[in-house]
Amino acid sequence: MSVQERKQRERAERERLIVATARELAEQQGWDAVTTRRLAERIEYSQPVLYSHFRGKREIIGAVALEGAAEMAAALRAATSAADGPRARVAALAGTYLDFAARNPAVYDAMFELDGGLAFAHEDTPQPLKDAFAALLDSLTEVAGDDVHPGLFTELFWASLHGLATLTRAGRLPPEHTERRVELLVNRLAKL
Repeated sequence: MSVQERKQRERAERERLIVATARELAEQQGWDAVTTRRLAERIEYSQPVLYSHFRGKREIIGAVALEGAAEMAAALRAATSAADGPRARVAALAGTYLDFAARNPAVYDAMFELDGGLAFAHEDTPQPLKDAFAALLDSLTEVAGDDVHPGLFTELFWASLHGLATLTRAGRLPPEHTERRVELLVNRLAKL
């Protein structure tokens, strides 16, 4: 291994450590607790080292969002591939999405609530975000209906899931009715 390859590997490892530490801190104490000073202390590197990887908190949030999008896409694909039939796939997709949002609130915020400097629904949208949307689209296309564009249907279904996730987490919707809400969403919106 050349010196340059070793330095690149070490740099990638430091970057993963920064992202993992930011994610852990955000999940424990919220995103307000994530500062470059605090991250530098936790990973035992100087702030200039952090700035050599990320220009600031916004880019760190973006990195956490991309990591979360890849994890969500994998979880959605695993859940829907194990389900038999359109109804079961859509129900698995909805349940997995809401479970991911509930288990990873800081990551979910990085993905959809905070400014991580990422472009959504554009040509330059990062691939992990495209993959997460595709994981939704792949299961929802078959239930969108003949007269509905699958992408638009997926956006509406996603917006419904996002609303359920954020309203439940904020205490605006009682969590004990989540299964019934998912059932209604699948039965009425997907018409299954």
